[in-house]
Amino acid sequence: MVGSTDNEKLLLMSEMLIMSSLQVVNNNTYDLVVIGGGINGAGVVRDAALRGLKTLLIEKNDFSSGSTSWSTRLIHGGLRYLESFEFSLVRESLREREILLHIAPHLVKPLLLTIPIYRDRSRPYWKIQAGMLLYDTLSFDKTLLSHRMLPKRKFLQLFPELDPEGLHGGAQYYDCQVAYAERLCLENILSAQAAGATVLNYTKVKRLHQQGTRIDSLTCFDCFTGEEVTVKLSDRAVVVNTSGPWVDQILESITSNGSTSNSSESKKIGATKGSHIIVDPFPGAPMTALYVEAKTDGRPFFIIPWLGKYLIGTTDKRFQGNLDQIKADNSEIDYLLTETNRIIPIAHLSRHDVKFTYSGVRPLPWEESKQPGKITRKHILYDHAKEGIANLISLIGGKLTTYRQVGEEIVDAVYQKLGQQAPPCPTKEKPLPGAILPNDPRLKKAFDEYNNVIPSTSIHHLFSIYGARTIEVLALTDHSSDLAEPITPELPDIKAQIVYAVNSELARTLVDITRRRTSLAMLTHYGLDLLPVMTEILGKHCGWSAEDCDRQIEDYRTYIQENCIPDYELSRES
Repeated sequence: MVGSTDNEKLLLMSEMLIMSSLQVVNNNTYDLVVIGGGINGAGVVRDAALRGLKTLLIEKNDFSSGSTSWSTRLIHGGLRYLESFEFSLVRESLREREILLHIAPHLVKPLLLTIPIYRDRSRPYWKIQAGMLLYDTLSFDKTLLSHRMLPKRKFLQLFPELDPEGLHGGAQYYDCQVAYAERLCLENILSAQAAGATVLNYTKVKRLHQQGTRIDSLTCFDCFTGEEVTVKLSDRAVVVNTSGPWVDQILESITSNGSTSNSSESKKIGATKGSHIIVDPFPGAPMTALYVEAKTDGRPFFIIPWLGKYLIGTTDKRFQGNLDQIKADNSEIDYLLTETNRIIPIAHLSRHDVKFTYSGVRPLPWEESKQPGKITRKHILYDHAKEGIANLISLIGGKLTTYRQVGEEIVDAVYQKLGQQAPPCPTKEKPLPGAILPNDPRLKKAFDEYNNVIPSTSIHHLFSIYGARTIEVLALTDHSSDLAEPITPELPDIKAQIVYAVNSELARTLVDITRRRTSLAMLTHYGLDLLPVMTEILGKHCGWSAEDCDRQIEDYRTYIQENCIPDYELSRES
């Protein structure tokens, strides 16, 4: 058992780490400051650190808590983008899909998708077939299988549960799924930290200070301690704004000689809202992912097997509300349920079947006159030199799939601004920290050592989350047998994961642990029933006080109510 002395050491180490980080920020200057710790910011900071730049990443909430955690969790080429002739975007996405399969094989897995084709929808059989051929051509260097077309009779043999009315046939092809999208982001951040980058979550940028034509410092706010920290920039340093939907808010914080600057008056981001629902397996639930067109408006959406449940989404509509409090509204939930029931008539899904919802916005370029679904998904590197700030770049757009390429492009641009030749980019080949293949001997070693203490299902589960770093999680159980116990009988997760999230993965809240270091909140009753077990472990092994735990539980319940539990369910409870 870990005694009180060990707990005190862990707490002291945690406090020293926080103090050390603040001292580093206060007393150092940086070549590059990245604002925003989503997948794109993580890709930039990893690339920059591996190439030798002295880099700081600042995130006002937790890493991957924005658009990254709101995604459909696909690594895909964007079949739909072919319709708008964005061939270069599709090619780039397909190339990056292949790279991620190799540098993160524990997180990025092949996913078979099926498209039912109906005569009365917007995309006829010939158009889908042509798209499939072009998709295969653009992914000429892939290791995944090519597509196949299914005539009506064969399609109905494979999918007898789907709506047969007007069915013409179908198509099947492979893309990839990243079930734990948040962990893809986290592993990039941990890799950057190991390469020398300073990474801070829960640190908000309050002001960017402009002197002449440069940002020369930033005022930051520690969301936990209330302390303000000044980040000084070197004479040639560059600031990169990868804050996603918050890009315009960051630009509005620029001050020149103590007053608000007018350097960035034009709107850069045209956010569109996308919502998802999670349901248990249901009658007619497909064995493959479905990529379908909604019967009412023709908009494509997905029905995807995900961690023993089904992920259904997404919607797409303009959003101009509070970016820090976004929830799937009742009409969006009903839309996804209705359209799923229309494509799978025996499903009979209702509001009662919804186990979790999440919603967020896409940081797309501002295009006022276009419908949300018609706005380009290409990313833009906006150089603010044209607005009088020589050392500021903002990322507009950016997809989960192409984050690595975005990071490479941005770091190349940073070196150009620094007046230096950019070293070769290492991220195409360098695996992420957890990268491991199923035949790796470390897996067998872990089973041999821990199978008598931890069920094999749990060990398999840990490898699917942590990859090679599973060994570190399992090692925690050597010192305290209670950490080998399950968090809940319903799931294979063990208590060691709670401690590991705090001590090794920069988690600072219950939401961080259940929503982004694991998926516990999404797989149980919003994670609410797990709070007593979690706070007991955090108090015993991580030094959290009773007051800390009570406050965290209150904050957790507020977060879940404001972001995840449907309004109709809250109304029924009240």
